[in-house]
Amino acid sequence: MRYSTRYRLNTLFSSSNFPNGVKWLLISNTAVFVLSYLAHVGGFGQIFNLFALVPRAVIFHFAIWQLATYLFLHGGIQHLLFNMLALWMFGATLERDWGTRRFLKFYFLCGIAAGVCDVSVNALLGNWYTSTIGASGAIYGVLLAFGVLYPDAIILFLFIFPIQAKFFVMIVGATALLGSLSINSGVSNVAHLGGMIFGLLYLKVRFPKLDVYEVRRWYRNYKLQRAKKKFQVYMRKHPSDRGPWVN
Repeated sequence: MRYSTRYRLNTLFSSSNFPNGVKWLLISNTAVFVLSYLAHVGGFGQIFNLFALVPRAVIFHFAIWQLATYLFLHGGIQHLLFNMLALWMFGATLERDWGTRRFLKFYFLCGIAAGVCDVSVNALLGNWYTSTIGASGAIYGVLLAFGVLYPDAIILFLFIFPIQAKFFVMIVGATALLGSLSINSGVSNVAHLGGMIFGLLYLKVRFPKLDVYEVRRWYRNYKLQRAKKKFQVYMRKHPSDRGPWVN
């Protein structure tokens, strides 16, 4: 599939720029943020700690769900607005070209991969109780995909300086790499970097579609090829059985 490198700036602010996947991610993230805020005000905010990404909980208590649920939690209004703005600006174009199903699969796989990187590094460093929240890992994967597929698209860096998407991705990636080398920065740059690396691998390696129909088709093809090989072996062992139609 070929992708145009021209970013449709003329539709950036139109209602069509909110495809279903991006729209429901925006709604769900905002709704969870409001609920968590109300819960903290009411003294029940501790319940949301069960959904944040904690290495000890994931590894020793098998809280695997945290690898996905942490993507919907945010530490403040600025944190939420930055992630949702980036999701809207870069994710909508990807979803329009990919379709909702493929976009959402890419989004969550990047987020989960970022979570795995975060848990692994924190476990190696002994930070068992570090709590990570936010959709940034998935967002950085989306940003990487946008820069790869639309490298010449012009975006506004810091909403002021026009820059091509490929250079913007390089700057963001370098910042995440340098940030991951720092200690106790308060930001999970490892998750950011993990989301970008996985996104790049996904685009370059072209992972197969992991759905039931693809698996069934692969299995049917496998059985057909196996049957052909058995038939060829049989015909070689029984040449006298060949009729005039065998070539």
